[in-house]
Amino acid sequence: MNKDIHDKLIALTDEEQRIINGEYEVNKSLYTDNGQFIIDSNKLLGKDELIDIRKHTRFIHFPKHKHNYIEINYVYQGSLTEIIDGKDITLQKGELVFLNQYITHEIEAAKEECIIINFIIKPEFFDYILGFLENDNIISSFLITTLYTNYKEGEYLYFKVSHNKKIQSLVERIITELYTSSVMSKATIKLLVGLLIVELVKNSQDVETYSVDNYEKMLIIQCLKYINEFYQKGNLFEISKELKQPHYKLSKLIKKHTKKTFKELLQEKKLSKAVELLKVTEYPIVKIIDLIGYENPTYFYKIFKSKYGVTPKEYREKN
Repeated sequence: MNKDIHDKLIALTDEEQRIINGEYEVNKSLYTDNGQFIIDSNKLLGKDELIDIRKHTRFIHFPKHKHNYIEINYVYQGSLTEIIDGKDITLQKGELVFLNQYITHEIEAAKEECIIINFIIKPEFFDYILGFLENDNIISSFLITTLYTNYKEGEYLYFKVSHNKKIQSLVERIITELYTSSVMSKATIKLLVGLLIVELVKNSQDVETYSVDNYEKMLIIQCLKYINEFYQKGNLFEISKELKQPHYKLSKLIKKHTKKTFKELLQEKKLSKAVELLKVTEYPIVKIIDLIGYENPTYFYKIFKSKYGVTPKEYREKN
């Protein structure tokens, strides 16, 4: 790790200094305006930011709380003891845990030598990553549940990967990039996080998982994976046949757990893919319409403008 960044990580923050000076409880107003202790990403992230890091505050016990974002705790040095849904977990140097926004946890007071990095990540940051992840792995299931369903059960993924030098190197590069922002930082961070997740998928034998086992949830995850892969020509009857479920039952489950119909989810996926292609390719718009599976350009223009407030051409020019 770069010495300047290392020095920033071990230095006392203003909050830590106040604790040393006798502030014996966490100042919740730094984290939320809500009466409940639900940490708000708007308190921690700048405007329009989807990801940032924050050094965990040492010397004080963090009481039970949730977040309205995905959090990753990474142990830079020392250790960290968390109580997650009543279960004690002690992370060692180089280990990390993914926490979804419905998990309840508390954190024991960390000693001075224990440096923990908290990644604050809005769920939509992961939208693009799902595009290149294989469907059948624990991380894609975790992200799909978090991004697209209405489930409110806590889940976590605990990665015991301190031995993996490639993963450690990627995490350190992400931390470095977040601490030394540049013109290319946002694109670089997305790339590095994507590479990190791919490496974590490769090391799924080193992960401990926790989630509420739910049959309906697994059906919904399969539907969302299907949409992610077959959005061009996918339809409800095909996935119903694949899952051996009546289409009307699957339709009700999708609406129940996502608050959207199968058709609406399919349309959202197509539009998000169109936006991606507008940003990163020079394809003519008519080709993009064909690639995402629409046969009627007029209809595409209508729903695109309804969602984004501009035409595809105007969107491309702005982005």
